[in-house]
Amino acid sequence: MKRRTILALLVLLIGAFAFAAVGCGGDDDDDADEPAPAETGGEDTEGEAAPDLPDVTPLPSASCTDIEYEGEGEPQVLVASDLPLQGSSRTQTLQMTAAIRQVLETNGWKAGAVNVGYQSCDDSTAQAGKWDPGKTSQNANAYAENQSVLGMIGTFNSGAAAIAIPVLNQAPGGGLAMISPANTYVCLTEGGPGCADDEPDKYYPTGSRNYVRVVAHDAYQGAALAEFMQAQGSTKVYILNDKEAYGLGVATNTRSAAEHLGIEVVGFEAWDPKASNYEALMNKVKNSGADGLFLGGLIDENGAQVIKDKVRVLGDNETVKLYMPDGFTTQQTIDEAGADNTRGAFFSVAGVPVDEFTGAAEEFIAEFEPTLGGDPVDPYAIYGAQAAQILLDAIANSDYTRASVIEQMFATQVTGGFLGDFSFSPDGDPTLASGAVIGFTIFRGEDQLEVETVFSPQEDVVNAARGTSE
Repeated sequence: MKRRTILALLVLLIGAFAFAAVGCGGDDDDDADEPAPAETGGEDTEGEAAPDLPDVTPLPSASCTDIEYEGEGEPQVLVASDLPLQGSSRTQTLQMTAAIRQVLETNGWKAGAVNVGYQSCDDSTAQAGKWDPGKTSQNANAYAENQSVLGMIGTFNSGAAAIAIPVLNQAPGGGLAMISPANTYVCLTEGGPGCADDEPDKYYPTGSRNYVRVVAHDAYQGAALAEFMQAQGSTKVYILNDKEAYGLGVATNTRSAAEHLGIEVVGFEAWDPKASNYEALMNKVKNSGADGLFLGGLIDENGAQVIKDKVRVLGDNETVKLYMPDGFTTQQTIDEAGADNTRGAFFSVAGVPVDEFTGAAEEFIAEFEPTLGGDPVDPYAIYGAQAAQILLDAIANSDYTRASVIEQMFATQVTGGFLGDFSFSPDGDPTLASGAVIGFTIFRGEDQLEVETVFSPQEDVVNAARGTSE
């Protein structure tokens, strides 16, 4: 996507309001050491005068754009985004990078007293057609080693996050702040069904957290899907996953929630993303008597072929209902699998439809949409914008060291933000949330994705999905 310059609004610099201290690392005994929460409703804040900072050096051009900066003077610090810019997710991730640029422009390319440069980095390869473990590791090490980088926005895929988080957790200077607009794998922040015994601790080798996300994790998505399955009259569901961390995780969460609601799970297994067809697997589903099929995973993992063979063997999506999570919730799924095969299927995604965003998000969309050349705004662009604003505010309220940025990121209290009102738990999940953070949209497949319903799942079903119910 070509970069489009947006005329920046005059940004009012206001002081950060001091609230009662909120604990960010579990230290309840020393309130004086806890940071005051940073209120991030999309407005810039002014920090202290910047100390001496290391010279800005660019991240490697093999993965990243040149440094982008349109403010006065020269950039003094860098922020990077780490997203798959090749493959089936490209439409969504290019909008996310454009949204990050818009937030930077609205903030005058500043965070507090420092000028902020930006590099958009790609964690995918053309050969893989999706995020790549080696590329992700290489990128994470580059961010960690470059002292001018104060924060990273990403990743898009939870499997990539599992690689990047521990590298950034051990970065010089007390770790590097990482904020994801899209990761939903529960085990990145807490244990539960489907998590290994060493998750999430293995992602934080220093013992301190450096990672937050602005999207509800898959216990919420699994709960929403199970409630919707029940409303659709599904009583016997077969659950498949793509073997990836995200796919297995959301499949496990959905299974736990479905069983809590009395839905019989008649099968639970993986598909091989490298298989040429799945007719034998779909015959197994057929013989189970399932009236619903759930695909936990990504469209990138040969998902289009799975859908085609589902319809070929099991019939259309009225005969045996097809349910898919946000890893499939993109127009690319319809384009790759064919509208006849996705018609009547159901897709879930965290958040509300674009036309239901209000307040700051509505204003953002009004400015952002004209830059897209007629394409509709993807909801993930708004999540990318919110992540960028939080990171800029954390830098503005910090002393411009990496450790301080992490501290301020965890102290964030978003009020009137693009996604509503929320703060972060000590684990890094959005909490005390309202608005788009805990809302879920179910789309129905037609020639395009069409909104079927929007709701927030019940607390008892979420707890069942995360394995904390009785």
